[in-house]
Amino acid sequence: MGIDPHTFFLAFCIEQYKKAKNMDGSVVAKLFAERGVDKYLLDNFEVLHTQSHQWLVQEIDDYIKGH
Repeated sequence: MGIDPHTFFLAFCIEQYKKAKNMDGSVVAKLFAERGVDKYLLDNFEVLHTQSHQWLVQEIDDYIKGH
């Protein structure tokens, strides 16, 4: 049994954001939970999972700034 694609995508986004912002993964996970980024990413999985990691980091930044 493999990992759920939604869980994998969320972990991927946390990892990419962590690397791009030079942050600790647990800090990013907390930020995502507090700002609703995790829910946004999962609710929009079908559209977002096809985008590049650079685009996703920018999208996450835009989402955080707007919320």
